[in-house]
Amino acid sequence: MENFACGKWIWLPCGESADQYAEFSDSFSYSGGGSVQIRISVDSNYALWCNGTYIASGQYGDYEHYKIYDTLDLTDALVLGENRLEILAYHCGTPTSRYAPAAAGLLYEVSANGACLAASRAGVSCRPSPTYASGRCVLVSGQLGYTFFYDATREDETGAYAGAVEVEKNCTLFPRPIEKHRLLARREIRSIRQLGACRYLIDLGGEVVGLPTLDFCSPTEQTVTVAWGEHIEDGCVRREIGHRHFFFEYRARKGENRFTEFLLRLGCRYLEVTCEEPIELGYVGILPEVYGAVPHEVAIDDPLDRRIYEISLNTLRLCMMEHYVDCPWREQALYAFDSRNQMLFGYTAFQDKNAAYAASNLRLIAEDRREDGLLSICYPSGTPLAIFSFSLYYLLAVKEYTEATGDLSVARQTLTKLYGIVRRFLSDRRDGLACKPVGRDMWDFYDWIPLLSGSFGNTDPTPDLVLNALLLLALNALSSICRALGEPFPFSCEAAELRRALRSHFLLPSGCFGHTEGDPSLTVLGNALAILSGAAEKGEAKQICDAIVSGKMLDSTLSMSLIKYHALLLTDGPSYAPYVLREIRANYGKMIDAGSDTVWETLDGASAFSNAGSLCHGWSAVPIDIFHRLGIATVISERKYDHES
Repeated sequence: MENFACGKWIWLPCGESADQYAEFSDSFSYSGGGSVQIRISVDSNYALWCNGTYIASGQYGDYEHYKIYDTLDLTDALVLGENRLEILAYHCGTPTSRYAPAAAGLLYEVSANGACLAASRAGVSCRPSPTYASGRCVLVSGQLGYTFFYDATREDETGAYAGAVEVEKNCTLFPRPIEKHRLLARREIRSIRQLGACRYLIDLGGEVVGLPTLDFCSPTEQTVTVAWGEHIEDGCVRREIGHRHFFFEYRARKGENRFTEFLLRLGCRYLEVTCEEPIELGYVGILPEVYGAVPHEVAIDDPLDRRIYEISLNTLRLCMMEHYVDCPWREQALYAFDSRNQMLFGYTAFQDKNAAYAASNLRLIAEDRREDGLLSICYPSGTPLAIFSFSLYYLLAVKEYTEATGDLSVARQTLTKLYGIVRRFLSDRRDGLACKPVGRDMWDFYDWIPLLSGSFGNTDPTPDLVLNALLLLALNALSSICRALGEPFPFSCEAAELRRALRSHFLLPSGCFGHTEGDPSLTVLGNALAILSGAAEKGEAKQICDAIVSGKMLDSTLSMSLIKYHALLLTDGPSYAPYVLREIRANYGKMIDAGSDTVWETLDGASAFSNAGSLCHGWSAVPIDIFHRLGIATVISERKYDHES
């Protein structure tokens, strides 16, 4: 049977609104004798039950022109005779860094042996959710979207159903490109500390990603607030940080309360429960969700190095959801730079090079349709902002994927996108150098140091070293991609001219490269890119590396240290490897000493970014790559991995 030959896009007859929860109910008859599947897609998220048994949740992040559906097996939940589907659907409706707004809609189709048993259509029973409060629009963050209020006292309401209506959605449908996450048993609680008569602090013992779950007894109806975070401050979880709200609210019924939130995935170590009257806690914690990437078993002799590798690997796994995410706590967003690092680490950390997962991310990024040829800040994204340097890292990611896997399909499918990115930068040059794109939606970010952190709404088109060295490196990557595809490289002259201009405008008498012609400041990032791109000649590269290790340049932060280490090891691996290892051991040893089982966004830890620093950030799992390059970590066997470990 053709997919969705019967199903139609439907929604509530009252229409759509932002932060909206809807319930749909349908039934079908089953006589046995074969498997039954449902295909389902929604804007923006869903949770599905069959005969009261939870089946799955979690819509893949997508676009209308690249709309993903899940295929799920219902067979084990079925009974002979009538079977009932219950679908909780959620419509965000507000642009975020991980959601591109589209019309609300639910599409599904149940089939067996080529026959359609049930499908979304006009008249399906539906209603606004009586338990979830729609329209409150309280943001967790500009990336994560809205938090929620759930009213358990209304769970027994049975009325107010109406017939769904068909809605217009112009979607091109594709099957989910990767497997869904696995939902595990409850994360064991390390400790519960009572902070007062009505406040409880739960320590899960380490960072965990998954679905919040409550099991407690309340003496009365009351509102319970649950905050989550990665660390505690003054004995408490930071519930609000600036405009961010890391909490949800639950209206408890008198007596037993059991609840799992399937639509908002949390990343945290700590939960803090605040209530109006004391409650009897059974369990307040997380059902972990994991993606099935299987790590290599590695041999590492030094105990500190082994622990550094372990917390890096743990971070990498926690930052794998339906796509790579920068951090599970604060954003859960897919960035081109962050994911480039994460892919590179995964090629050595995981069996099968984690190739299918990496490819799905590269293809999702390529579905971004920004009019100026650059990539948006995240994917999918409903915000106009772009970090323009991140577009160039995407070319590196495609090249590295092609080399690591030997798979040419991603390069072939994205080649037009790669050409467009390069042409955008080459279209605006001054004296052979690319100028920084300007505009209120441009962020000239390169690294989290004052000279390179930039600002929203860049107004300065001045060419600088970082952008142009990165552009040259991206051109080199594109040349490699074209060679692999057997395609001519159309930018040879531009690449040669760019290299000459880089040397003419930024090379200083010291043999190092200044930030701009008007600012001779030396940055590790810019000079490392000059080495990797070939702008620096051999003797200059040695001078640059000596200046880096002697501390004469503005240093890189954790994520960009990968570029620094690659430049040092490319120039003279035996000479600079001891420096690289000393720095990694010092920086990541600090995290271990602090009790962290994950790696941080920056070395400032939680205090960074006005107390919004992430303690689990995939872009910082740099030791995985370096330890494999230097032979500190060696793969010793392929093994089946216990996902619950």
